[in-house]
Amino acid sequence: MIEKGLDIITTICLVRHGETDWNALGKLQGKTDIPLNETGRLQAKECQQFLENDDWDVIITSPLQRAKETAAIINQNLQAPLEVMNEFQERSFGEGEGLTIPERDELYPGRTYPDQEEWEDMRDRVMAGIHAINEKYHNAKILLVAHGAVINAILTTLSDGDVGSGKTKLINACISNIEYLEEQWQVKAFNQVSHLSHYN
Repeated sequence: MIEKGLDIITTICLVRHGETDWNALGKLQGKTDIPLNETGRLQAKECQQFLENDDWDVIITSPLQRAKETAAIINQNLQAPLEVMNEFQERSFGEGEGLTIPERDELYPGRTYPDQEEWEDMRDRVMAGIHAINEKYHNAKILLVAHGAVINAILTTLSDGDVGSGKTKLINACISNIEYLEEQWQVKAFNQVSHLSHYN
């Protein structure tokens, strides 16, 4: 692990997976296992180029293929240990999955979908994963590739609601950063897209 002097610092770089065809169509994905499209692979490559000059101790990814492929592309040159953690799987949206925004507005105007995972349950699952990372990789630099709802739940929890769920629309392949210092987590940056050619 990386030595930080007397300070105990754990840093996690949160990367949202690249674009999929369902993202492009505005379809809600949730646990449905949709692969990256060509735009998503390009975005993952741009993340790789942006992140490859730093020393990362481990890459952790959701088990869904859009996240795993993003992580694998980022790791092509880094060759860091790669770990899959189910805690960071996307929230299940039940009957809402596969529906476009107009379809969801018509069928479920309150955005409450039958059989969906409750937000509080998802948040607790995800934050248990963050705690597990901090216990196992204390004082390390971690890349975590996950999903929009997952990353927003982390940002919401750590910022006391200032950013995140209901406030921040995370872009595919955006980067956010959190840091554990002096026994507390802080959001250092969120929804960064300067590395993506589409936004330059």
